[in-house]
Amino acid sequence: MRKELLKGLSEEQIKKVEACKSSEEIINLAKAEGIELTDEQLEAVSGGGCLSGGESISKNCPECNSGWTNCIEQYEKDGEKWYKCRCRRCGHTYKVKGK
Repeated sequence: MRKELLKGLSEEQIKKVEACKSSEEIINLAKAEGIELTDEQLEAVSGGGCLSGGESISKNCPECNSGWTNCIEQYEKDGEKWYKCRCRRCGHTYKVKGK
């Protein structure tokens, strides 16, 4: 997460954020700490689309058209990259072929 999005957090809170392994862990941490995330922070945490290693995989959920998606798995099939993504709005999971 970009450093400017961590402004206002204590050093201890920043370390906790950096230890999180998923956006869900960051959101749960914010709730536990009583921190209300700004729209910009939520966008950064949720990814604003399915991303893997900086590669944009898919911007919108094919079910509800939400851009609030996350890649939950990366794998290879027949020598090609594939990504399993999940919409954080409707819960739909879908597969996307990598570039």
